[in-house]
Amino acid sequence: MRFRSIPYRTYSSSFAGITPSQISHFARLGQIDRARKVFDDLQNKTVPSWNAIVACYFQNKRPREAQKLFDKMPEKNTISWNGLVSGYVKNGMISEARKVFDKMPERNVISWTAMVRGYVQEGLIEEAEFLFWRMPEKNVVSWTVMLGGLIEDGRVDEARQLFDMMPVKDVVASTNMIGGLCLEGRLSEAREIFDEMPQRNVVAWTSMISGYAMNNKVDVARKLFEVMPDKNEVTWTAMLAGYTRSGRIDEAAEFFKAMPVKPIAACNEMIMGFGLNGEVGKARLVFDQKREKDDGTWSAMIKIYERKGFELEALALFNLMQREGVRPNFPSVISILSVCGSLASLDHGRQIHSQLVRSQFDLDIYVSSVLITMYIKCGDLVTAKRVFDRFSSKDIVMWNSIIAGYAQHGFAEKALEVFQEMFSSGVAPDEITFIGVLSACSYTGKVKEGLEIFESMESKYEVDPKTEHYACMVDLLGRAGELNEAMNLIENMPVEADAIVWGALLGACRTHKNLDLAEIAAMKLLQLEPNNAGPYILLSNLYASQSRWKDVAELRKTMRARNVSKSPGCSWIEVENKVHMFTGGGSTSHPEHEMILKKLEKLGASLREAGYCPDASFVMHDVDEEEKVHSLRYHSEKLAVAYGLLKVPEGMPIRVMKNLRVCGDCHSAIKLIAQVTGREIILRDANRFHHFKDGLCSCRDYW
Repeated sequence: MRFRSIPYRTYSSSFAGITPSQISHFARLGQIDRARKVFDDLQNKTVPSWNAIVACYFQNKRPREAQKLFDKMPEKNTISWNGLVSGYVKNGMISEARKVFDKMPERNVISWTAMVRGYVQEGLIEEAEFLFWRMPEKNVVSWTVMLGGLIEDGRVDEARQLFDMMPVKDVVASTNMIGGLCLEGRLSEAREIFDEMPQRNVVAWTSMISGYAMNNKVDVARKLFEVMPDKNEVTWTAMLAGYTRSGRIDEAAEFFKAMPVKPIAACNEMIMGFGLNGEVGKARLVFDQKREKDDGTWSAMIKIYERKGFELEALALFNLMQREGVRPNFPSVISILSVCGSLASLDHGRQIHSQLVRSQFDLDIYVSSVLITMYIKCGDLVTAKRVFDRFSSKDIVMWNSIIAGYAQHGFAEKALEVFQEMFSSGVAPDEITFIGVLSACSYTGKVKEGLEIFESMESKYEVDPKTEHYACMVDLLGRAGELNEAMNLIENMPVEADAIVWGALLGACRTHKNLDLAEIAAMKLLQLEPNNAGPYILLSNLYASQSRWKDVAELRKTMRARNVSKSPGCSWIEVENKVHMFTGGGSTSHPEHEMILKKLEKLGASLREAGYCPDASFVMHDVDEEEKVHSLRYHSEKLAVAYGLLKVPEGMPIRVMKNLRVCGDCHSAIKLIAQVTGREIILRDANRFHHFKDGLCSCRDYW
């Protein structure tokens, strides 16, 4: 019997020894039920096995059950208590962790360090400091945790003082300090610490190289990179980022090509580098060549398309991303909402909004501001206001978004009402607020109200008027026909008038056909922006309206000599989740072109019956009247409206966007189209929105 009992005891002891590691193994795999079965089957449950199962529940985000198990433990040691503190810390439950810490029968340096780490992770640096300085003893980990907290809090000077006090500085502490100093641009101090390190690991080398690279010391970073004994993917990517972010894209491309391994992070960096440098095709090539993509890869390419004006490509890529089952991340959603606003793609915008609601991203104030802007640009002010009203506490961006929205849609009274509501709620207006408010007054001819607000900016609201505000005032006065007053304001500005100011005056001169002031404004603009086609076009239109064809020809000759080209007019409309683009003239690119022309012919007859007479003054070419009328018929906005009448169901507004200012003839024609068809048509041009209904426009013909 004695002989048989020996192996039994040996087996029992061995089994108990391996059980905690088995439990930990299943915990790491997320197989909590299997871990619990191993624990429950134990006949002799040791303290380490209890500690392991408690840790298992914490690791799998089930802290309440972990606490219940801890309470059932027949005996506990300091490791058990430390596990409970650490478990709560890892679950972000810092208050519960502190309660446990305060009632611990005995604490060691690990207990104190766990609690300090918890406060640091939650951003409660002052509480971490208070506890840190009360520690009866500190080890190198304690010092390093506190050091990292100060650095994350941006208190680099205090971190440096703490670093100098450390009795022992390990590689982690030195590397943290190097990173903190580099963030502040204090490269010489960082290099001094780096050089004094008795041993450096790959993280320390990478941190120093990254510091140089991110502070535009790319050549110094490269020298250090070349002498680095062992490099990993992170090091290569940090060096690559130095080249891309300093605009040295050719060297970045060469370096990228030489990389032994091209991790996803490096590909993403290269996509952004190429894209922001205007080489969108090369960015897409890197994207397409990378088989394994993360959400950052998709987000980078979508962002490049959005920033560089490739809205349709951005939308197509976003749709592909969803078809491939990749969940959009925060940056890609923000980018695509911006694209939806630019294209006025309301259907896509609504779909993304629904996704945001499901993921509860729509509760974020920043996201809601982007949503408001998207709906405003899509011409859906009702939904924009609904999103705005959901928040009891609104930030300045939300207020500015809705004010600007009302301004762009020509609802000045609502813009001014919201402005007063904002001020009454205790939110102080900023520079952007006043651009929106003054624009609202400008678009609706509220000269008196605009002047009062402008004059009260400094005295009442303590906001100094900037060039943009003077541009709004020049536009306000100019639209109202007070051109001399506008010119007088420009001459008495405390700062030099920029292109926006002179552009506002030139636009007003075109509206009121004041050629003398127009020539002055145009000459100023040509000095400030010699490659901008706008002033040439406006002045050319003015000359053409007075049949000064020789001057028109001279201007066009100058444009050719300076290689200045006019952006072609185009309009677009979204139908059934697809954006349809139209250009003017004789373009036949749309697959349903013939059907659109037939619709225009039919419309033309109805319009003539309603009294429409084409205004040939808006055709700026020296051709006969018949050809001018023919040209007017095929302006891009008319083509888009005709397509909308064919495809958009009755009862739904037809939403059309144009990249340039709508011409006067099209404005008159679309008012009548809305009347004879009984449809609501919303047109967004380069300046503002026009809501056409029952033969009237929301701008009241003041545009």
